[in-house]
Amino acid sequence: PVVILCGGMGIRMGDERPKMLVEVGGRPILWHVMKIYAAQGFIHFILALGYRGDMIKRYFLDYGPLNHDFTLTLGAAPTIEYHDPHPEGGWRITFADTGLHTQTGARIRKVARYIESDTFFATYGDGVADIDLHALLAFHHRMGRVATLTGVRSFSRFGVLRTDGKGLVVGFEEKPLVDALINGGFFVFEREVLNYLGDSDDVVLEREPLQRLAAEGQLAIYEHHGFWRAMDTFKDAQEMNVIWRESAPWKMW
Repeated sequence: PVVILCGGMGIRMGDERPKMLVEVGGRPILWHVMKIYAAQGFIHFILALGYRGDMIKRYFLDYGPLNHDFTLTLGAAPTIEYHDPHPEGGWRITFADTGLHTQTGARIRKVARYIESDTFFATYGDGVADIDLHALLAFHHRMGRVATLTGVRSFSRFGVLRTDGKGLVVGFEEKPLVDALINGGFFVFEREVLNYLGDSDDVVLEREPLQRLAAEGQLAIYEHHGFWRAMDTFKDAQEMNVIWRESAPWKMW
């Protein structure tokens, strides 16, 4: 199963929609994340909903009729017959309301009853990558730890000045690749991770839980050296749409 964190308000997007419904290439960024997993055989999704979760539910409830030719037979029990194979056929999606202000760690804890295996994936609903999920899972099993996160390198949001050390600027570098690993999401967890998530809605996964796991030697890192992008702002959305049109490196389907 794949737990996807979909509860953020997306304030920086300047949009009343949840950030996960902001479109890239005509589809919500959430759809792209799900397609990355589905293309590699992982089709049971648990969406941890929060802000405007109703809009995410409605998107998928309307997905079939709005994206396929169909015949509707009206009556006491209306039926719909679709005329084309459903490209997302077989997807199993659990929609779980986890609270408007609940933090990331608490959201995972709140969907625990829907996780039917000892090992599960988790990720953010706004980040994409050309990641080999089977290699990630194999790495997690080899390491034998409670948790594995994917480490990626990102581009700086700011340009960098090069100086001569004597008070003069000698060059500029526009948004260089940062030579340090950051948390790119794409986690693999053992069910034991739930013991690290406390009982408060304020538990932030990226703080005490991951820090404690690291301190106890239970947090592995899988280094991904390929493409990775996250959508935090409207400008990010614009850039991801350009990348989609030009190359779509995360498109595995």
